[in-house]
Amino acid sequence: MAFTRKNEDAVSPVIGVILMVAITVILAAVIAAFVFGMAGNIQKTHTVAVTAQRTDGSHVVFTLSGGQDAATLEVINFTTSTNATVGTFGTTGGSILPVGSMYTYYAQTNSQVVGVGYFTDGTTQVIYSSTI
Repeated sequence: MAFTRKNEDAVSPVIGVILMVAITVILAAVIAAFVFGMAGNIQKTHTVAVTAQRTDGSHVVFTLSGGQDAATLEVINFTTSTNATVGTFGTTGGSILPVGSMYTYYAQTNSQVVGVGYFTDGTTQVIYSSTI
């Protein structure tokens, strides 16, 4: 009579691998939930188009061309790289700048001009930056 012996040595390593995979998947899910939960604090970027055209050696015409957030834009403040104010158009307090508005300001040739937009939700954002 022949006796056969069952080999059950492979059960423990298989269970160990399954447990390690389960722990890895759970850990990855917890880390992903933490990381993606932090992304909710990022501010929305406003989309507004402003163009500039030099009319002569000392004047620039800025035009509010539009954009999806143009209806919430109250003020644009233009300054040069030396922090000299080129001009501000618009007023705070709820008045919205109309699309197509054109404003002419004095600006030296080859100066870096930055336009910062102020929106009705209280946020600010650089909406124009160029050397003119």
